[in-house]
Amino acid sequence: MKRLTVIFFCALAGGLFFSVTPLAAQELTATEIVERADQKMRGESNKAEMKMTIVRPTWERQVSMKSWSRGDEYALILITAPARDAGIAYLKRGNEIWNWQPSIDRVVKLPPSMMSQSWMGSDFTNDDLVRQSSIVTDYKHKKNGEEKLEGRQTWKIELTPKEEAPVVWGKVLMWVDQEEFLELKTEFYDEDGELINTMYGRNIQKMDGRVIPAKLVVEPADEPGHQTIIEYESIDFNIDIDQDFFSIQQMKRLRPQ
Repeated sequence: MKRLTVIFFCALAGGLFFSVTPLAAQELTATEIVERADQKMRGESNKAEMKMTIVRPTWERQVSMKSWSRGDEYALILITAPARDAGIAYLKRGNEIWNWQPSIDRVVKLPPSMMSQSWMGSDFTNDDLVRQSSIVTDYKHKKNGEEKLEGRQTWKIELTPKEEAPVVWGKVLMWVDQEEFLELKTEFYDEDGELINTMYGRNIQKMDGRVIPAKLVVEPADEPGHQTIIEYESIDFNIDIDQDFFSIQQMKRLRPQ
């Protein structure tokens, strides 16, 4: 399964974001637009609670979780429901990623070969949750016109991977709202130029003082009836959290309740 680099935990942090006038916004480079869209959902740090719904033609499954993040170097995700998965946790420190399985009292360090594997049966992968790759630093950016989407004027940005960047996508197309820098739509293509996944940012609302897409919907291109939906129930930006919080010991101490 292909890796889906998204704003998912992507929204795992918060930071200073400021608006610009439409005239000033028109002068932004493609890279500056991508940086602001990325910062809108991440920033310096945050704590979030969210629900993931995995939709398949014959069944649905929900997973609840909490997440903490500091910049793009540190992230910790705790599964809180369903009961059979509660307590499972994922930790990222730099480029190293661990998984804690409380039922077998075991911590596993994930090798690169596991990063593209499906995460808990969803259309996301292990790499999506810990954002090993960066849409800002691992890609080149180019404006590719403007379009109206969901009633909002957007920039269409084309992202192509830099040489030797740790990504699998041959191309990414991103539609970014010109007023709020919201990532409203993103298409992910493989190295052969084939569309693999599309992600939509929906349910635009203000959470902790900033306007964000509170709902992310991922749809695989070649699997009709398949969706993975992320819904933010709460998110607090710019929290005071030390990097020492992101440790294997802390990951093992966290409790679902």
